[in-house]
Amino acid sequence: MTGAEMIVQVLVDEGTTAVFGYSGGAILPTYDAVFLHNQAQADQGIEQMPLIVPANEQGAGFMAAGYARASGRVGVCLVTSGPGATNTVTPVRDSMADSIPMLVICGQVPTAAIGTDAFQEAPVSAIMGSVAKHVFLVTDPEKLEATIRTAFEIARTGRPGPVVIDVPKDVQNWLGTFRGEGTLPVPGYRKRLFATTHAGIEDDEAAAFFAMLRDAQRPLIYAGGGVINGEASSALTEFAETFGIPVVTTLMGIGAFDTTHRLSMRMLGMHGAAFANYAVDDCDLLLALGSRFDDRVAGVPNKFAPRAKKIAHIDIDRAEINKVKRVDWSHVGQLPEAIRALTAFGRKTGFAADYSPWHQELELLRTRHAMNYDRSSPLIQPYYVIEEINRLTQGQAIIATGVGQHQMWAAQYFDFCRPRLWLTSGSMGTMGFGLPAAIGAQFAEPKALVLDIDGDASIRMNFGDLETVTTYNLPVKVVVLNNFGDGMVKQWQKLFFKGRLSASDKSLHKKDFVKAAQADGFEFAVRLDRKEDVPRVVEAFVRYPGPAFLEVIIDPDAGVYPMVGPGQSYDAMITGDHIVARHAPVKTDAPGPSEMF
Repeated sequence: MTGAEMIVQVLVDEGTTAVFGYSGGAILPTYDAVFLHNQAQADQGIEQMPLIVPANEQGAGFMAAGYARASGRVGVCLVTSGPGATNTVTPVRDSMADSIPMLVICGQVPTAAIGTDAFQEAPVSAIMGSVAKHVFLVTDPEKLEATIRTAFEIARTGRPGPVVIDVPKDVQNWLGTFRGEGTLPVPGYRKRLFATTHAGIEDDEAAAFFAMLRDAQRPLIYAGGGVINGEASSALTEFAETFGIPVVTTLMGIGAFDTTHRLSMRMLGMHGAAFANYAVDDCDLLLALGSRFDDRVAGVPNKFAPRAKKIAHIDIDRAEINKVKRVDWSHVGQLPEAIRALTAFGRKTGFAADYSPWHQELELLRTRHAMNYDRSSPLIQPYYVIEEINRLTQGQAIIATGVGQHQMWAAQYFDFCRPRLWLTSGSMGTMGFGLPAAIGAQFAEPKALVLDIDGDASIRMNFGDLETVTTYNLPVKVVVLNNFGDGMVKQWQKLFFKGRLSASDKSLHKKDFVKAAQADGFEFAVRLDRKEDVPRVVEAFVRYPGPAFLEVIIDPDAGVYPMVGPGQSYDAMITGDHIVARHAPVKTDAPGPSEMF
């Protein structure tokens, strides 16, 4: 085989069902190999591995990430050298920050030309080395096959992440023997992986945990994205139900625990539900699972969970233990196995506790401090639109978002009955993520209902991928909540910059989203600007069998509440005019310039 054919064969062997990328000179041999492979598959009537072409390489990276987030499999992105590779830097960093398994294969100038500033050359290893989980530059063609296979292994094991492989054109054209097996020796990585994979919770460790739980009256589970990445959702649900412990989740952990479950307290944090944050304030034992006490959750670490007498933490990554907040009990290892070990020990020892007073207190919090908004406003409120979509989807749809206010409204008002239905750029907060991620998710789950909930500013970032939706006739549903500007930035400017809307007000911009969608081939492209039309139009939109685009003109002053200011604790939480606060926010100094965002 040629090197290019080897790349394609390993992708097939690893179960890749779609590749996302944009062609160019340095990657042409591999693109040709994909073409020939698919042609041979078609001739035999076998399912192919389609190569999906976006508007640009950033879109390809986010499609691969959406594919990975929705399926749990490694997403694959195939791009050319130079600008093709550098356009994927943001998706790579985004996937690293959210622990998403992705493989980016970049073409590179021929080996002899590396370092000569050849046409479309970029120092990919140097650029990607600081943002990827691992980077390979293949200069020995004999190691190409093993490198691709090893890259898959690194991307999906341990704490998942993106791996980048830089393949010179001459290595792609090289002719050699395909072995069909073998990986590179990466002894340090495999030793660490073996340690975490085989790190079981011993009986004395479990006994120490249950001793803490026995002393608690108000225990709470704080579940993060690691529960989803580690496929630990069912283990978490079994544990929570067995011992009656309620659950809050982070933004990235949404769906790890069914939001409609009686023990669910939904999302905590900067824009978490008021009742979720109050539950954190009130708990006396906090169990953190696959979460990292990041600044959007624990803005002031020493004031986070202030009444918790004990904190326990389980994570796959040792570096996260005691990184932000000191804990009293911890375990580093695979989440499903660790949680099931605790469940088994508790059952074996007959552990039982009556947390009914705590459950009653939480039910009261849920009722008194429920999410709410101005339901009598004549303007279309974004929350109302999401509630109407949610009424139809009932927590079963895949929801991708851009970044901004619409992202938080979607997190707050949609239900998610299982993992991998919520796709959002969490740690990086990358605008333009939603549309390509939805496309990738639709390829990963062809029969699923996939919606992109976007904002007028965020969707502009990768607006060209509207055409990608219709090119491949994907039944993706795109919602643009249009408030004529960078809504979240405007909200912060109103709160912290005395209302100076510097470069965030786009009310004078001329884009006609509906005409643009029609030009890109959307046969269902509708603007919704009357409140009384919301139920009818939303239902027609969701039920439409093919690609559908809906622009909703929303109240431009609609805000995201609750809100905990940057660098502040939950006692300073602002609940707005329509969510009942437990007490007036504690007076604090305005965030300093270095604390913004």
